[in-house]
Amino acid sequence: MTPTNRKKIVVAHSIRPQAPLHEVETNRALARWLAHVLGLKYGGSYNPEQHSGRDLYLLPTQTLVGAAQARQFGVKGPEDLWGGYVDHDFICTKAISHGLLNKNAVAPEGWSPLFSERIRNVVLDGLSVHALEDARPAATHLLYTGPIRLKPVHACAGRGQEVIRSLDEFDAILARPDAAQLFSDGVVLEQDLRDVVTHSVGQSFIGDHVISYCGDQYLTRDGQGEEVYGGSNLLVVQGYYEDLLKLDLPDDVRLAIQQAQVFDNAADEAYPGFYASRRNYDIAQGLDSDGQRRSGVLEQSWRMGGASSAEVAALQSFVNNPGLRAIYVSSVETYVDQPLPADAIEVYRGPAENSDFLLKYVTVKSYDG
Repeated sequence: MTPTNRKKIVVAHSIRPQAPLHEVETNRALARWLAHVLGLKYGGSYNPEQHSGRDLYLLPTQTLVGAAQARQFGVKGPEDLWGGYVDHDFICTKAISHGLLNKNAVAPEGWSPLFSERIRNVVLDGLSVHALEDARPAATHLLYTGPIRLKPVHACAGRGQEVIRSLDEFDAILARPDAAQLFSDGVVLEQDLRDVVTHSVGQSFIGDHVISYCGDQYLTRDGQGEEVYGGSNLLVVQGYYEDLLKLDLPDDVRLAIQQAQVFDNAADEAYPGFYASRRNYDIAQGLDSDGQRRSGVLEQSWRMGGASSAEVAALQSFVNNPGLRAIYVSSVETYVDQPLPADAIEVYRGPAENSDFLLKYVTVKSYDG
């Protein structure tokens, strides 16, 4: 799973036509940085007139969906991109994190009951809903055990989520003018935890390198006061999960890694068309409504994400020092205008989609374990 052809050109590509400036510029910055690390040429943003038919290494901002899109960029497998590919759009969203209410519930084309079965013990209690008529029965079923969180499957960075504590509150959502569209687009209803820590676990296969990592992520507030992704702190090793598990790690981190592995293996088994060279998973650990500790995979990211800059920084460190066993890296996103901290690597500084200012940067720290 490596771009071993030294003639490959690293290109950035923002999948969304109206992508905000910070997404486009971050994508370009990471592609440029990765090209430098791999010793490949950087070709800027994808341009069909310039790049069609060329041997590319693609950094898309979203998971590629469908054979036609993969062909468009010359992507034949995980060695041709840092990201992932799925046959159907829902596969790369939160939708697959939970099963359906029952066998009669509406499911998107290509849905795999096998995947839901395989991950049942490594996710929180929840249901995936794809039609308005299934929404209230699903909510009724889940609300018996406590508050639930409504999560639109295409939303990212924590946006658009709502906590629901009663059926009356849920009925108010069903009464909204856009309710039918909301649920037909796909919604996850999931038990809500308190005192939550969100772990990040993942692997990247880049060039001749395999890196695996664990860590945690945290929230911040954007310029509108909404809680959004604020950064990740990662411990990264050269090698696979078994190499990561050789380190001295707390039990809760080990559990998160093991749950991510189950989810990852299930995707390979249940969706045979799927492949990815970036495999990142968010695992939530906290207390349920009965005060019991719960742990479960929230979602996958088979594309460029908030922690991607930290992964590239780790890769750079391993390339510079091949004997390095592990390293700490952090990605930070802040909406407060401030100077770049000492020894930090700036990834983006400028306007955000919903705020006047956003700063993204990375820090690197040695591991002494």
